[in-house]
Amino acid sequence: MSENSAETHSTGFNTRAVHAGQAFEPRTGAVVPPLHFSSTYAQDGIGGLRSGYEYGRGGNPTRDALQEQLAALEGGRHAFSFGSGLAAEDGLIRALCSPGDRIVLGNDAYGGTYRLINRVLGGWGIKNKPVDMSALDGVRAAVAQGARLVWVETPSNPMMKITDIAALAEIAHDGGALLVVDNTFASPYLQNPLALGADIVVHSTTKYIGGHSDVVGGAVVVNDDELAEKIGFVQFAVGAVSGPMDAFLTTRGLKTLGVRMERHSDNAQRIAEWLVGRPGVEKVLYPGLPDHPGHELAARQMRRFGGMISVQFSGGESAARKVAESTTLFTLAESLGGIESLMNYPSEMTHASVKGTELAVPENLVRLSVGIEDADDLITDLDEAISRL
Repeated sequence: MSENSAETHSTGFNTRAVHAGQAFEPRTGAVVPPLHFSSTYAQDGIGGLRSGYEYGRGGNPTRDALQEQLAALEGGRHAFSFGSGLAAEDGLIRALCSPGDRIVLGNDAYGGTYRLINRVLGGWGIKNKPVDMSALDGVRAAVAQGARLVWVETPSNPMMKITDIAALAEIAHDGGALLVVDNTFASPYLQNPLALGADIVVHSTTKYIGGHSDVVGGAVVVNDDELAEKIGFVQFAVGAVSGPMDAFLTTRGLKTLGVRMERHSDNAQRIAEWLVGRPGVEKVLYPGLPDHPGHELAARQMRRFGGMISVQFSGGESAARKVAESTTLFTLAESLGGIESLMNYPSEMTHASVKGTELAVPENLVRLSVGIEDADDLITDLDEAISRL
């Protein structure tokens, strides 16, 4: 765990991204802090710990630097870096929930999150209720039936729904629940849920935060000291921490997050506008389009509209599959948020675990993670694929 200093909040986002937790190494003056691989630390007598370091599972200077950086960028006091996004979610839930507790989550949540909550933690006694997070009265009714956590992704994966975080926080708190926001799609650069009333922010740092498709990780960020103590204990006791190299790579990526998100957003906006009205395209799901149901809300609670687009094709499943398998610059692959553009067919890839449930993804949908390449080249790539329909 790292506690963020109040001073970092007085500087701009990109300044914090470059400098939070990144003081130069005092002995040599190296401007990049060293990568600490040590699994254990010498003690000055029994219990005489140097700067609190004892064993790698409990603390590592490289991981601590990343956690300070994450806290500074999300506007939180405490951050925790885990070995994956799902490890972060698992640690969070086990820290704050007990058997019999209930989680109200979005009915278009990431398939891995639903699998974790329903199939893994369900066996431990955790209950869940999927609801449409855009229908606040329905959320209020579900929370009134009992909830420990309200769990939302906004924008959601892959239906790109936008949820009013401040309104959802009020509903959760009125019902005695905590609001968890998965901020992976937006990243801390575009959206800061803690400032809008959320209690907890989770990330797959594999995605935009790492940004280069070369490291897996997850994060939890909170303001409340009591929540932080509980999460920190589970992280230490269970040990699902990020390794030092993973933390180092994530920190390196995070330093350029603001610059990258501007380019992702620019490219995605151009591509989304180009896709509208194309022959064979049934619907373009992107909050930056004026006719998107969540456009005005996204404009209020996000800085830009991000790099993720979902597209539905009038030719159904066969058309979506054909496009997904026909691009060159858009690589058919799992994951998202890297500098390179990726194409995903959620029904059989990222969301295969929710097929046959109310969280199932339309079979005519593909998800685009728009990279930082030249937008004209990406449009040409999509045009060639779609023209084959």
